[in-house]
Amino acid sequence: MIEAKGLYKRYRHHTSKDWVLKDLNFKIPTGVSVGLVGPNGAGKSTLLRLIGGMDTPDRGELTRNCRVSWPIGLAGGFQGTMTGRQNCTFVARIHGDDSKTAAILDFVQEFAQIGKAFDQPVKTYSSGMRSRLAFGLSLAFDFDVYLSDEATAVGDAVFKEKAKKAFKDKVGKASLIMVSHSEGILKDLCQAGIWLRDGQAIWFDDINEALLAYRKDIA
Repeated sequence: MIEAKGLYKRYRHHTSKDWVLKDLNFKIPTGVSVGLVGPNGAGKSTLLRLIGGMDTPDRGELTRNCRVSWPIGLAGGFQGTMTGRQNCTFVARIHGDDSKTAAILDFVQEFAQIGKAFDQPVKTYSSGMRSRLAFGLSLAFDFDVYLSDEATAVGDAVFKEKAKKAFKDKVGKASLIMVSHSEGILKDLCQAGIWLRDGQAIWFDDINEALLAYRKDIA
C-alpha cells in the first residue's frame, strides 16, 4: 500500500512560489493500478517523483509499504562515457545480486533492440535509443509497483506496441501508477484514478469516472 498524508510540494523560483501539490491525502491499495489524470502543470510528474522517492515533500509524509520502481524510461541517470552494457551492469549490481546480472543484461539487450550500440558509449545514442535502453532496464527488475510517465509514448509504432504489451504482462504480478495522455492506455491498464486539480488529489475507484470528471472540468 502507498499512502499520502497531508502532502505538500512546491518549487521556489523567480516566477512562482505557489504549491504544486497541497494537502494530498489518499491510499493506493496493494495490487491496484492507478491512472493520474489532470492538465499540464497539475503536478502529475511531481507526484510520481515523490512516490518513487526521487523527490521529497515539503510537508506531510508519503509511506511506501512495497517496492516501487523509478519512473520507467528515465534516462537521466546514465553515465555518458560508459556503454549501455556498463550502465546496466552498474544499476543491476546496486538493485540486485551478481547472480542476476547476466539475466538482466540479456533482458535489456533483447528488449531495447539497439544492436551493437549496447556496447557503445551512451553519449553516442539518439534520444530514442536512450529511451529504449532505459525502458528495458526499468522492466528488468521485479518491483511491486511500476511508475510510468508517458513511457508508452517513446519510440516508433512497433516499440510502442511492445511497451504496451510489457505493461500488460506486468499487470497481475505487479501494479502500475501511470501518467498518460492516452485515455485508451489508461482504461486498458488501470482500474482506479487520481484526478489532480488545483493542487488537490481526488480519488476514484473507477478510472472511467476519473476521466469523465476531468473531461467535464475542461469542457
